[in-house]
Amino acid sequence: MHASRAPHLFASLAAFALLLTGCAAAPVADAVTPAPPPAGSVTGVVVPDAFTAVTVSTIGNSPLPFKGTDGKYHVVYDLLLTNATKEPASVEKFEVVDGQNPKTVIASFAGKALIDPTCVYGDCNRLRSLPASTVESATIPPQESRVLFIDFAVDTKDDVPATLLHRFTGTGANSPAFGKPSDIDYLTTPIAVSTQTVPVIAPPLSGENWIALNGCCEPGFPHRSSVMSFNGKMNNSQRFAIDWKRANDEGDFYVGDKTLNESYVDYGADILAVADATVVAILDGVAANAPGKLPADDPTLAAKLTVENADGNHVVLDLGDGVYAMYAHMIAGSVTAKVGDKVKEGDVLGHLGNTGNANASHLHFQLMNGPSFIESDSLPYALRGFDYDGQVAPKVIEDADDYLTGNFLTGKLAQAEARTDEMPLNLAIVDFK
Repeated sequence: MHASRAPHLFASLAAFALLLTGCAAAPVADAVTPAPPPAGSVTGVVVPDAFTAVTVSTIGNSPLPFKGTDGKYHVVYDLLLTNATKEPASVEKFEVVDGQNPKTVIASFAGKALIDPTCVYGDCNRLRSLPASTVESATIPPQESRVLFIDFAVDTKDDVPATLLHRFTGTGANSPAFGKPSDIDYLTTPIAVSTQTVPVIAPPLSGENWIALNGCCEPGFPHRSSVMSFNGKMNNSQRFAIDWKRANDEGDFYVGDKTLNESYVDYGADILAVADATVVAILDGVAANAPGKLPADDPTLAAKLTVENADGNHVVLDLGDGVYAMYAHMIAGSVTAKVGDKVKEGDVLGHLGNTGNANASHLHFQLMNGPSFIESDSLPYALRGFDYDGQVAPKVIEDADDYLTGNFLTGKLAQAEARTDEMPLNLAIVDFK
């Protein structure tokens, strides 16, 4: 019974506050200070007032459109959906619309795009539990949260609206009184698309037959789905990271004994500075892993993983203008620089290895907007020049064992295509110039 009185008590207190305000002396007209814009507002975008059972907030900075190897411009970001009521809610459809013209739908996600327990990769399972595990239902239980991965592509950069809004359609409480869940539909969460210039860099490696494993943009591969809770917030510093791995001309990642790191084609490859830069962080001395076993999956090895060593031996470069490059999983003792060193584009920073949380040799490479790989937000980028040589079929990756056995060049083009100022998308085959 007392609980039912609580709303009336708050209403009475609110009325009392209004009475006190009414008794105050009227302010002088030219002393009035304009109210600041509401938190999260975007200039020129009006969000209709509504009770929103499920709140929607961004994870990371405003999305920065970039051109991929498919010739399209991609917009990629993550959202946090929270059911802020005591009633269950569900997501039936989630749309990205033009902030200036909400009737114009830019992207729409529903059905299997949100939830599909049978799907391993691709345009599916965008709605995840925290930190980013797949779920079997589009229901968001009371006072719980979900991550929603958003990405869409358009033909030209001009096709990307300056501002975005989001339309939530589903079920949930439809008023502050809560009550039985019913249909809900509202606009929310304006976002101003970033106007920052996409960083253009040189390749971090040299040679042919490099494959962009775990690259952007659809969920299902590790980096895109690597939302984690660090430093008191949800973050995805790996959203645009790529695990570069090299095959030989026959399409094999290794030749000979697959249990030896030295059998892998890319092991020991030179890792190169992508620009003139300053070294701001390094870690060296982490021992090599045995191929075929991911430390995080082994209780004994997982207990030794920390925030500091999960990426193995690594180097972070300050490229200037708030852009940082991270190189991870290098061979112990191979790091050639120390903190504070100035490096030139193309300088060798170390050698590609298998350290930290990795089950095979590769170069984990990413750009970010700060020196910390857990605190920073991931940045897309463009490679100044390379040859695009086709795509690896996702099924080839799915069928590979933990040693990455298989033929990974079955999708190679008859003739490589010269590309400039593009970012290789997931599973692109690339020849570095």
